[in-house]
Amino acid sequence: MRTVTLRHPRTVERLVAGQPTSDGAGVKLNRVLTQHLQRRLDPFLMLDAFGSDNPNDYIAGFPDHPHRGFETITYMIAGRLLHRDSAGHEGLLENGGVQWMTAGRGVVHSEIPQQEAGVMEGFQLWLNLPRRDKMSEPWYRDFKHADLPQFVTPQGVAVTVIAGESHGTPGAVTRDATQPLYLDVHLPAGSRFEQSLPAEHNAFVYVYRGEVTIAGQTVPVQRMALLANDAQADGVVIEAAADAKVLVLAGQPLKEPIAQYGPFVMNTQEEIYQALRDFRDGHLGENAA
Repeated sequence: MRTVTLRHPRTVERLVAGQPTSDGAGVKLNRVLTQHLQRRLDPFLMLDAFGSDNPNDYIAGFPDHPHRGFETITYMIAGRLLHRDSAGHEGLLENGGVQWMTAGRGVVHSEIPQQEAGVMEGFQLWLNLPRRDKMSEPWYRDFKHADLPQFVTPQGVAVTVIAGESHGTPGAVTRDATQPLYLDVHLPAGSRFEQSLPAEHNAFVYVYRGEVTIAGQTVPVQRMALLANDAQADGVVIEAAADAKVLVLAGQPLKEPIAQYGPFVMNTQEEIYQALRDFRDGHLGENAA
């Protein structure tokens, strides 16, 4: 493991509280990264946190629905979710596992909980694709928890590297255009964690257990700390007085136009209209003419 020592850690630009909402067949969730933050947090489009011990809140799941033009990353920390899609992929996402799906030119898929009692908890992140890749071949992979790169710092901080690189540990997935960093960081009481970040990348931290301190700012549970962009900054320092768990995300902005209509994210309104026509006519995942 490589030691990281930061000289100019980022500060917190502001704290963001998620918006309670529902999606799919009425699944209750907290939308942490909403549409009005897409420009500020480019290349990230959305982050949903879902969690309940009431099966009525989630058991109907997300029946067949389409996507085009971006990637979805689903991280389950409790419960099981069955995925099926129109490209012929199927997988069961279990505790601690990640499903990474590139919708590309289009897929229709379903995500259905596979239990009738107990806790269902996790996150779904939407990551934009550059213009050149929006009509690419759909791609899908399931990662079991044991397949995800992990390490523990000398202070006992346990880190799962879903994407990017941390302390010399490469993640399960890399992307050239957006260079996403996606970490799940578990901090024991009295610990700190330093993560280097390119100054030009947009970044945020989401606290899902306990609370942490970043540059003197307390970040309570279920809050996103949007990290300030600073040409001199070299990363983020996260401190925990008591046990805490956070997601750390950063990515290289695409700086391209964003046109979104529900599950379609393209660069122009005409491309959105085309996606709607393709979905209506059953051609969503077919090769472009």
